Amino acid sequence: MTLRHLRNLVLALCAGFSTSALAHNPMCECKAVDAEQIECTGGFSDGSGAPGVTLDVIGYDETILVPGKLGADSKMTFKKPAAEFYVLFDAGPGHVVEIDQADIQTP
Repeated sequence: MTLRHLRNLVLALCAGFSTSALAHNPMCECKAVDAEQIECTGGFSDGSGAPGVTLDVIGYDETILVPGKLGADSKMTFKKPAAEFYVLFDAGPGHVVEIDQADIQTP
């Protein structure tokens, strides 16, 4: 195998790995169940769930109002905080989603 063929093989392999890495994007959706409760569901763009992934409710002053993790069904329900907040779905570096309270769906 020549150096040129080896270089092309390495480039092809790297392109394949980067494509599969991009196909696994984090997704999170939150909606109001009623005036008091909010339910968030997390997962990934490949259709997989996210059980055990960190989902924290954070105040605008950066204090954690409701620490949590998604359940076996990739969902978490929490009482709506009185303070302004956002939801942080954190599945690790490059796999973070923030949802501001203004973007939470109402019933």
